[in-house]
Amino acid sequence: MDTIRLENMVFYGYHGVKSEESALGARFEVDVQLQTNLQPAVESDRLADTVNYNDVYELVEHQVTERKCYLLETLAGTICERVLNEFPGVSSVLVRVRKPNAPIEGVLDYVEVEIERERSHEE
Repeated sequence: MDTIRLENMVFYGYHGVKSEESALGARFEVDVQLQTNLQPAVESDRLADTVNYNDVYELVEHQVTERKCYLLETLAGTICERVLNEFPGVSSVLVRVRKPNAPIEGVLDYVEVEIERERSHEE
């Protein structure tokens, strides 16, 4: 399998358990790693033979900016599900969602959730 990565996409969204998080919003960073067969695109040099990463970016942007989730786990898991549903050439997807300014009493760079999902063999 081959890999396509979209690293450190940054969006403003309204995710979190605390009321101020859903009212004020925050910055979120997202990485997506796609496992797919890139050989057809290598041979043809045609966009139709690969995963259009612009479309993946737009999917992630929509999930982060237009939806509200209490948990980063839900956000990351939903992105995984949608990628597998909307991009049939993707065999597995790994999503990392970071919240740099998580409301935690303490010093840390960010909170991150990582979820990886594979396409079921029945699909």
